[in-house]
Formats: sequence, structure tokens, C-alpha cells
Amino acid sequence: MADPPSVFGRERAGSMLSVLRVHLPSDIPIVGCELTPYVLLRRPDKTVTTEDVPESAPLDGHFLRYKWYRIQSDKKVAICSVHPSEQATLQCLGCVKAKIPVAKSYHCSTKCFSDAWQHHRVLHERAASAVNENGAEEDELFGRFNSTGSGVVNTSLPALQSNPSLSNGAAPVYPAAVAQRSGGETWFEVGRSKTYTPTADDIGHVLKLECFVVDVETKLSVGLSNTVLTSRVIPAPSPCPRQLVPVNGLDAMGHLDSDGHITTAGNFTVLSYNILSDAYATSESYSYCPSWALSWPYRRQNLLREIVGYRADIVCLQEVQSDHFEEFFGPELDKHGYQALFKRKTAEVFNGNSNTIDGCATFFRRDRFSHVKKYEVEFNKAAQSLTDALVPSVQKKTALSRLVKDNVALIVVLEAKFINQVIDNPGKRQLVCVANTHVNVHQDLKDVKLWQVHTLLKGLEKIAASANIPMLVCGDFNAVPGSAPHSLLAMGKVDPMHPDLVVDPLGILRPLSKLAHQLPLVSAYSSFARMGVGLGSEQHRRRMDPSTNEPLFTNCTRDFIGTLDYIFYSADSLTVESLLELLDEDCLRKDTALPSPEWSSDHIALLAEFRCMPRTRR
Repeated sequence: MADPPSVFGRERAGSMLSVLRVHLPSDIPIVGCELTPYVLLRRPDKTVTTEDVPESAPLDGHFLRYKWYRIQSDKKVAICSVHPSEQATLQCLGCVKAKIPVAKSYHCSTKCFSDAWQHHRVLHERAASAVNENGAEEDELFGRFNSTGSGVVNTSLPALQSNPSLSNGAAPVYPAAVAQRSGGETWFEVGRSKTYTPTADDIGHVLKLECFVVDVETKLSVGLSNTVLTSRVIPAPSPCPRQLVPVNGLDAMGHLDSDGHITTAGNFTVLSYNILSDAYATSESYSYCPSWALSWPYRRQNLLREIVGYRADIVCLQEVQSDHFEEFFGPELDKHGYQALFKRKTAEVFNGNSNTIDGCATFFRRDRFSHVKKYEVEFNKAAQSLTDALVPSVQKKTALSRLVKDNVALIVVLEAKFINQVIDNPGKRQLVCVANTHVNVHQDLKDVKLWQVHTLLKGLEKIAASANIPMLVCGDFNAVPGSAPHSLLAMGKVDPMHPDLVVDPLGILRPLSKLAHQLPLVSAYSSFARMGVGLGSEQHRRRMDPSTNEPLFTNCTRDFIGTLDYIFYSADSLTVESLLELLDEDCLRKDTALPSPEWSSDHIALLAEFRCMPRTRR
């Protein structure tokens, strides 16, 4: 099975279409993640290309054909639930007893099982509470596989059965014909397009891709076929869902229901999430994350699954690449009822492919909100205006090189379609203003960070003054709690003695008295610190920093852990009803840090449920 990941075909004599190379970019195929082979061709005119030659557009009477096969061994194979690229050698009998999904019961070694026990036992506890029973001591027992990998204790994954009638689903696209059988293996044809998306039926099996040239007239293959074998298909990791936690009374719902709506008539939810741009997700930066889990085909599916699962009414994403917005997130979230707006970063500093420039994307549910107005903030333009007004001409180049960082903000005014019977006057519009931003990352540019946040807040003040509507300010501010930008947002001002103010070589922060605003902003997650004593409240407070009333972290890599992301809201017109639970650092450290196979960004998503209140005019 250990063929090389790419195969070179021999060139036939004469000038006709030929395949030079076939290669799969990911070493491990994952359920739900499309496999797209890289195919290098030589055209009849001797030029080399990667463009496909389908039957509908043949070249000189020839085209390319693809066939995908599942190679099913007579041995049953189970996959480790913690290390999905490893074969399981033991199974937790407690999971079997508790009727926990069988895939979560498998482990590759006793060390794997014991290391994972702290997190694995949560599955038992949740299963026990679901049936209103106490967990039993014998749940810690586990069964062992024999050395061949067969003889699964009690049960095996249905997907691992080798009955041909089950292999391709109830309505197979392709006939479940046996292509070949030899040496205890059976090949089933599963696809005939260039790409293939593994299904649950493929888990534990090797896939085979054949690529060959076909004569248009005879429909027969010409020359040698090029073949690639994959590793065994693994299931997509499925982290335990994060719960929505009520923070304002006992009547709020604490979970997403089957329809996905946790909101009552006048309530709405807002998600903010830095999804980690593919351009930044390098193996050098995140060497602890398996390459398959760092690949964009895997991460985009995992991110989409997570984002759609939250079913937020408003979604603010940062680090969304332009091409990924156009080709993936825009179309995919449209299918789920979202309208999309996007503002990409400016490109004065960036010198790479313009398609990979990232930006801020805001989505809202069309059945809950309608779009009223959009404002775009380009901090580069603000920098130009500032230097024109304040900086002597001889210093302008130096000033602009410090201030021009391509960061942007996207501000959207939305009108609610739902009616809050408590506060709405008949015919009164319920508007909400949502700002989505990603502030400059460089830690040595404290003055630039603060200036960008101040510039955004001054713009929002103008909107608030003209419309008097609730404000939401979301994003990755690259500022920890207690920093000057955080103080400005949360307190409305910055202490003149704040250490961050020492760094101001251009004098852009002076006079210090201007570092203030009148928006009554409060951090949504500070509500965890104020929630009453109740079931589970202590667990959520443990994930907060009592000195700042902010989460202990929203960003967790091997080299840094801390809070950089926030959802701020107008406390005079909105109240927080519930918050998405935070994650435990210990839980993430089993994979070293973020991103990981379970969580596909180095940041965690924040989500808050708000209720509109009668507004007191300032």
C-alpha cells in the first residue's frame, strides 16, 4: 500500500495528450473534505499545463478520465478517536455501555487512553446526565483488540462493514460493481469526476485514483494509467459542542435547539471569529498541528461546520481571504440563509497575490435582518489625512511607513425584522450598528494600535449621534485586557499615565485628553464575571480573569496565550442574555495548542445573545 504520493507516467511516442504527473496535496484523506488531485499534462503541441481536459472539450480527439476506488480489506479496522491517523488497539467499554457514538470509544494505546481520560470522561458524564443516571465505576474499563486489528470488542463501526450493498449508500451514484478482488481486498468504484469527497463509508479504507487518457471515438484508454493510493480515510474530528450559557436570569435557553434558534422575539445572537487566514497557517508557525489538519481543504470544512453550527444571526469573521470569501464562505453561507458583506485590507504594504489578501466579512440572516447601510474604514486613508494635517513634510515618509498597515474595519447598519413586543412602538424601526475590525498585530506599534481603535470609535460616535442606535463592536483587536486600546474601548478613556502611551514617536496620541469617547461600551464576556451563583457558574468563572473580567484567553498558540478578541455592546440599549462557553486551556493543550484537528483556528469563536432594551437618551 505504501506507494509514493505521486507517480510519473511514461510518455508515449508521438504527439498526443499525455499525463506527466498525478499528485494528491494532502497525505491523509478526511471525511467531508474534497480531494482535488494535481494533474500535470503535456498537450499535443508539447506545452505543459495543469488545466483539465474533460470529455466535453477534448484535445486532438483525446480527453482525461478519472476513476476513484475504495479498497476494502476483509479485516475490520477502527480508528483512534484521539489520533485519527492511527489504528485503534483498544476500546472503552464505558462508552459502549453508555451508548456514546462508537467512533469516540477507540484508542490507539493505553497511554493514549489514560492521557485522554480527563477529557474522555466528560463524554460519560454527559451521557449519564442525559439519561438522568450516575456514571458507574466500571466505565473506566477498556477492551483490547488483538494484534491484527480485528476482533473489535462488542461492536464495530457500521462504516467498516464490507458488505457491497452498504458501501455506496442507499442511492449510489455509481454501481457498486466489484472492480477487482485479490489477496483479501475488494475494490469498489466510488467516483468518476476529477475530485472526490470521502464519505463515512470510506473510513478506515485506502482510496485509489486512476487517471488516464481516453480516445474520443473508441472510448478506450490510451497508454498507461497513472495511479495514486491514499492513506486510510479518517473521520473528521468532532469536538464536544460548546454550550450557550444563560447569564441573565433562569429563563434563557442554555443550548441550540433542533431548529438552531435560541432567540426569543426580541433577542439576537452575534458571533465574532478570527478564522486564521490560509496564508498565515504555515507549518513553520504551527509545526505542532498535523499537516492534514492545517491544510485549507480540511480547515475550511471544519470552520464552516463550526460557524454554521452556531446559527448566529450576525457573523463577524476576520482574516477571511478574498478568494475564500468569493469562492467558499460567501456561497456556502448563502445556502444557510446569510447575506454577506466584505471589506478586504488595502494593499499598500502587502506585496503577495492580491487574491490572498484577507479582510473582514460580516454575514447576517436574511430572515432576521435587512441591510440598511455600509461604511468602510481604511486606516491607511486616515493615516494620510493625519500626516497631511500634523506631520511636517520632511517627516511624512517616516510617519506613513509607521502608520500605513493596511488594516480596515467594516461597519454595517442593519434593521431587525423581528419585533420586540416589549419595547417596540408600532411602526418603530429597530436598527443596530455592527462594526467588524482586525487591528494591527505588531506589538511594538502600541501607538498605531491605539490610534486605529480611536479612529474607529470616533467614526462610530458620529453614526451614533446621527441615528441613536445600539452599537456592537466586534473583532480581533490584538490588544490584551488592560492595554490602552482595551481601556479606551471598555472604560471610554485611557489613563494619562498608562505605560502604553510612552511609545508615541509621531505625537499622534497628543493631546492625551482626546483619547476618550462617549459610547457606553461594555465587553459582553464580562457578564460571566457578574453572573449569579448557580449550576456550573463556577466552572465558567474559572475561565475568566478576575482582575480584568475578560476571558483568560481567546488566542492560544504554543508561544502565546491571552485574550485579543472581544464583542463590545451599547449597555444603554442592549443587555446580554447568554454567552457561548469558553474553552479550558487543559483541553486544548492535549493537542499542544491551536489550531488543532478539532479547532481550525488559533483563535476561539465568541458568541453573545443580546436583548434590545428601551433606550435612555444620553
